[in-house]
Amino acid sequence: MADEPTYDLVVIGGGPAGYAGAIRAGQLGKKVACVEMERAGGTCLNWGCIPSKALLKSAELYRTMLHAEDFGFKVGGIEVDFAKVVERSRGVANQMAKGIEFLFRKNKVEYIRGKAQINVPGLVEITDGEDKGKILSTKNVLVATGCRARMLPGLKADGKRVMTAREILDRRDLPKSCIVLGAGAIGMEFAYFMNSFGCEVTIVEMLPNVLPVEDDEVSKFVERDFKKQGVTIHTDTKAENIAVTDDGVTLDAVKGDKITPLKAESLLVAIGVQANMDGLLSKKVKLEMDRKYIKVDRHYNTSVKGIYAAGDIIGPPWLAHVATYEAVQAVNGMFGHGEPRPMERFPGCTYCQPQVASIGMTERDVKEKGIKYKIGKFPFTASGKAVAAAESDGFVKLIVAEEDGEILGAHITGHEATELIAEYALGMELEATWEEIHGTIHAHPTLSEALMEAAAATHGEAIHI
Repeated sequence: MADEPTYDLVVIGGGPAGYAGAIRAGQLGKKVACVEMERAGGTCLNWGCIPSKALLKSAELYRTMLHAEDFGFKVGGIEVDFAKVVERSRGVANQMAKGIEFLFRKNKVEYIRGKAQINVPGLVEITDGEDKGKILSTKNVLVATGCRARMLPGLKADGKRVMTAREILDRRDLPKSCIVLGAGAIGMEFAYFMNSFGCEVTIVEMLPNVLPVEDDEVSKFVERDFKKQGVTIHTDTKAENIAVTDDGVTLDAVKGDKITPLKAESLLVAIGVQANMDGLLSKKVKLEMDRKYIKVDRHYNTSVKGIYAAGDIIGPPWLAHVATYEAVQAVNGMFGHGEPRPMERFPGCTYCQPQVASIGMTERDVKEKGIKYKIGKFPFTASGKAVAAAESDGFVKLIVAEEDGEILGAHITGHEATELIAEYALGMELEATWEEIHGTIHAHPTLSEALMEAAAATHGEAIHI
């Protein structure tokens, strides 16, 4: 009789999907190991979501201090120690990574630093790191290796002239000028950050709008606001003839027949991501793929029995909170703790200023589907709390079904939008209608009143507009 596998589950990858899946398995009393080639927390915690938010907070605080006199304070000149700004963000990431390592110990998760390869189903080999050569025998494998920044052919990130989000997060000096390729969440966040500290920023986006997945009204509002902040934006524009020189980067911004030559000290490439599959599978393991991502069923099974996958590695949306949800559902399902719940909707957030948060369908979506709908909008200029805080830019937009009042989509841009979206997310999960949001008493004065007022506005019942 063959020996029993040592582990119930081996998780490959320690990011939001990997560490969450491993911890959940530990909570269920399973013997589990998590293999991460860098550090617990993965890209999100160490080189993405968390350190970038620390940088953005510094930028936001700096902008606020520049307007201190508006609040009744007289201050001298404000000097920026940019290296210290970056150092703080690295410290935040380090603190949070230690927190994940603590949670591993608390839930009896064996944490292995190294690179892993699935030799055959049930056998995982550590191919690099301190435990190189070690073989892990397991009943199940959860692949959660995530994604990395996609680079244009012929370009290589060197941290000075050409950067991805990873390089800019560890850069101790700020370029005097930077071209940002891509106006998705990552591109917009770093454009805001660099511009706040005096870098001359130019954004080049192939699609007609910045933040192209967002509602058109929101995208156009953010674009106008960025331009007021001094950011140059080229939408519906391709970047061609990119060249790296000794003193910078040049390219042609091509929009139709018009060509605009651009030059900057640095280039930030934020054009999307690609799956981390390098060295993951031996030649004996063939997983079915879908557009270069691992294909899974609703239980997160891959095409090979005993191998599961969750998070960015299975394709869009590439969001940390979605990855965590998927991994927990996968682990619950593989160990018989309920049927995995399908993901019907999820919030998306961008943390520049003005912030952007949304869930559900855009107005563009409901029109394409032929759904009869009503719109409710409430501007933060009509919110006493927003005006008092000098944060009155932005609005709340709610889309509801004309027939039964169901919330179809919610879109917020402005101060703390990424916090406010949670109410609509919960409302949609509980199948709340606009009337139930409107009928819920919201504290005054708060930013959240805008959510109630937008709901009321769908049927002309808003009080303050």
